[in-house]
Amino acid sequence: MGKRAVLLCGAAVLVAGTVTAVPAQAHAAPLTWKKCGTEKYPTLQCASLGVPLDHARPHGRRITLALSRVPHTAKKYQGPLLVNPGGPGGSGLTLAGFVASALPRAVAAQYDVIGFDPRGVGRSRPALDCKPRHFAPVRPASVPSTSRLEQTNLSRARSFARACAEKYADVLPHIDTVSAARDMDRIRAALGAERINYFGYSYGTYLGAVYAKLYPQRVRRAALDSVVDPTGVWYGDNLAQDIAFGDRHRAFMAWVARYDARYRLGTDPARIEAKWYAMRTALAKKPAGGRVGASELEDTFLRGGYYNGYWPYLAEAFAAYANKRNSAPLTEVYKSLGASDASDDNSYSVYTAVQCRDASWPRDWRRWRTDNRAVHAKAPFMTWNNAWYNAPCAFWPTNPLRSVDIDNAKLPPVLLFQATDDAATPYHGAVTVHRRLARSRLVVERGGGNHAVTLGGNTCLDKHLAAYLADGTVPRGTGSVDAVCDARPDPKPLSAKAKATASRGAELHRLLDFRH
Repeated sequence: MGKRAVLLCGAAVLVAGTVTAVPAQAHAAPLTWKKCGTEKYPTLQCASLGVPLDHARPHGRRITLALSRVPHTAKKYQGPLLVNPGGPGGSGLTLAGFVASALPRAVAAQYDVIGFDPRGVGRSRPALDCKPRHFAPVRPASVPSTSRLEQTNLSRARSFARACAEKYADVLPHIDTVSAARDMDRIRAALGAERINYFGYSYGTYLGAVYAKLYPQRVRRAALDSVVDPTGVWYGDNLAQDIAFGDRHRAFMAWVARYDARYRLGTDPARIEAKWYAMRTALAKKPAGGRVGASELEDTFLRGGYYNGYWPYLAEAFAAYANKRNSAPLTEVYKSLGASDASDDNSYSVYTAVQCRDASWPRDWRRWRTDNRAVHAKAPFMTWNNAWYNAPCAFWPTNPLRSVDIDNAKLPPVLLFQATDDAATPYHGAVTVHRRLARSRLVVERGGGNHAVTLGGNTCLDKHLAAYLADGTVPRGTGSVDAVCDARPDPKPLSAKAKATASRGAELHRLLDFRH
């Protein structure tokens, strides 16, 4: 894009797509760590850090970031490893415990694994919650089959944007990726580290790339899993997601067809898919249990687009409803996978604040209507659900920033991980970032469709991550891909044993709780 980074002393500010300097921050006070371990992650410690709301005014109003840590235990210390679960809007406090426990013990012991709730998220203050229970059931059906239904959903989007403006007018201009990246450098300084190591999933890959653009000299190592396409931030990326989620939903239908003896939905994936859409139409008219309408059904089955470990549970509910009109399994799986709570309200508030501020969105709804109608014709599974999820950006009260040009030739080797059939961050995004980060290495999970693929049970991928964090080892391929790992097999239908045990992949996806 022809944007150029000018990195001087102190923090960096993005202005019209370029990086300029602001006053250097004062020496950070040491953090006070307190025990906050859980039964699963007993060594977790917690602290808080004050940072400027506006990094261009370092002595102005301050906000608070919540931090977590699993301290290193080995004699060899490689510095802090900051981890981020994505979102935007995801809490990273517990992720530090997961990463420290999922990495090989000898590797994790060499790092202080640092989690954090980005500005606006979770235990950081202020924590955004623009409109509580915005996703309470039953919402209007997402597909705008009538102009009245379209206007109803538009009114909801406008109302959400207006609620955010009324509650957080002074904060919203500072909820964005660049501000979060500056916060990360404040965390680095408070930890007393000259450089950081970084490991991010999903949106966390973009956050990491932006940090690296602003502060390339402060990056020691960076691993990015399920890579955001920086050229589509964010309107284009969401349309690309819709196509990819449509493909992933069809992969699920094909999986169901392979187990007709169990589900009795037939052996033709196209006919099974037609039954799914018939279920959606029926639920729009009569929600299951008074709670699961068409939109709630989409929310629930979307989770299967992120992680195939949910397929057996979704298939059971689908079959029960389609074959016997038994809605009880559907309401149960909605409760487990699709229902929103207060933490989701917070995450969504931050999600919209970041995405709507980060980059330009069309302000003319006619553009949204035209684009989403065209995509829906190819991918009717999630297109309109995703459109309404992002629609507040058409009415957002803050002016947009320019997206960051993440091209970077100043970094040590960055390690990228990507599944070929990932729906949330389609494969071409990783190829794009690989090309834009000089000396980066790309490890591909061939045939994989899950989002977030490391530390989820694929030992081949995990070996590459562990080797990189242990001593900086990266694979060196001869083409555009540096290493290939085969995907793990798709799951089998539920059995008594499967119901009783949870995989590490399921633990990871519960923790990351992906919507995006």
